[in-house]
Amino acid sequence: QVQLVESGGGLVQAGGSLRLSCIAPTSIFSINFMHWYRQAPGKQRELVARIASGGQTNYANSVKGRFTISRDNAKNMVYLQMNSLKPEDTAVYYCAAGRPGEVAAGMGYWGQGTQVTVSL
Repeated sequence: QVQLVESGGGLVQAGGSLRLSCIAPTSIFSINFMHWYRQAPGKQRELVARIASGGQTNYANSVKGRFTISRDNAKNMVYLQMNSLKPEDTAVYYCAAGRPGEVAAGMGYWGQGTQVTVSL
């Protein structure tokens, strides 16, 4: 079973920062887009950001200018730096690997998720 492992979630006050990390097996990481999704209570899972193997990035409009996705190909790691956090960023954040269409459909490879809670 391929496993992606997230870390770095927690509780932070509004305006604060967190950095999420995700490590993936080499066989998955090196050939794939890496994604961060999130799911808030009662809401559908949504794309936060994705990064191609070559470094191209895409962001949800709601996080542009506040979040930055990056990857370290030598360490098989992908990161999500989250600044200026808002209460509406509260969600479980998931790391995923795979082609964008596959991952959007719930396929590909997924981690177990890490909780991010932003308080007022």
